[in-house]
Amino acid sequence: MSVPAESLSMPASASNAASTAATTGSSNDMLTQSDFLQLMVTQMQNQDPTSPADPSAFLGQLAQMSEVSSLDNMQSSLATLSSSLLSSQAVSGAGLVGHDVLASGTSGALAAGGTLSGGVQTPAGTTTLSVSVTDANGNVVNTFAVTPQSGLTAFTWNGTTNSGAAAPAGSYTFGVTATVNGQTQAVTPLVESTVQSVTIDQTSQSLDLNTANGVIPMSNVVSVD
Repeated sequence: MSVPAESLSMPASASNAASTAATTGSSNDMLTQSDFLQLMVTQMQNQDPTSPADPSAFLGQLAQMSEVSSLDNMQSSLATLSSSLLSSQAVSGAGLVGHDVLASGTSGALAAGGTLSGGVQTPAGTTTLSVSVTDANGNVVNTFAVTPQSGLTAFTWNGTTNSGAAAPAGSYTFGVTATVNGQTQAVTPLVESTVQSVTIDQTSQSLDLNTANGVIPMSNVVSVD
C-alpha cells in the first residue's frame, strides 16, 4: 500500500532523498513503505539540530501505512476466499444435475403422456387434502384427493383430465386445499422438477437450478431425490 508523497513534510536537506524515492516510486507519484522508510532515515540524518524533527510523526504515519496495507491484503484474501467458495458451490451444485428436487412453486410443465408430481407441508390437524389442476387458460382439468401425511405429503397427477382422457402437453398449475379442524384453507403447493443444469447468480452469488419448470433458487428447495 502507498501514501501520497505530498502528505510527508521534510526539510530541504532531505530533498535529494525525496527526489530519488519519487523517481523509484510509482508513476502516479505515490510512495511505497520502503521509500517512506528511506525518507525518514535520511531526514533524521540531515535534520536541523536547532529544530529537530518529531520522530513520533513519522512513526504515526508509518503505523497508518502498515494498517492500510494490512486491510488491503485482507480484502485481497477475502476476495480469493469468496472466489474459491463460489467455485466449490458450483461443483457441489453440479452433483444435483439429473436429480429431482421439490421446491416451492405452483406450475409445472407436463410432457405428452407424462405426469406431474408435487407436495405440501401438511398443516397440523389436517383431515383431508384436495389437489386441483388448472391449464394455461384457467380451466380446471382434474381434481383428486390425497391422504394427508404428517409433515410432507407428496402427490402425483397422472396427466389425465376428469374424464380420464390424456391432457395435452403444456403448463399446468396446482392448487391445494386442506380441511383443518373442520375448516377449509388453501395450502401453498410444492412442485417437483428435474435439475438440468446449475448456475451462479451474479447478483446474489447464490446457486440457481435450471429445470423444465424454470429457474429455482437453491434456497427454495425442500428435498432432493
